[in-house]
Amino acid sequence: MPETSGSNGRTPETNVIDFRAAEQLLAARDPRGAVKLLDAVIAAHPESTAARLLRARAFFAAAQLRPAELEFTIVLEREPDNAFAHFALARTFERRGCPYQARRHFRLAAALDPNPEYLQQARFDS
Repeated sequence: MPETSGSNGRTPETNVIDFRAAEQLLAARDPRGAVKLLDAVIAAHPESTAARLLRARAFFAAAQLRPAELEFTIVLEREPDNAFAHFALARTFERRGCPYQARRHFRLAAALDPNPEYLQQARFDS
């Protein structure tokens, strides 16, 4: 019998399959489907930063900006040097109409990674 993780009866393999399927759903523009799969993965592995980052991206794609902000913030608490998470959180703040918070995270992203897109959004010259 396969080893299960916790009382939910999910196997480690099931979590990996759901994570990969969520990546595919997000790529296929079904962010809500991705969130549903990732909810179970995160319930089984709340420490998984990769799953939280993917769920944050799915929330953002579904225009669920408050949950996206929360997930990106959790990722950054665990990985404060994650340039992509700073950039994505900045985009989230931008869409929510919070330009000051957005600018801070755009600049942090650019400082951590000189990606041209990050540098352009950081607007260091202004």
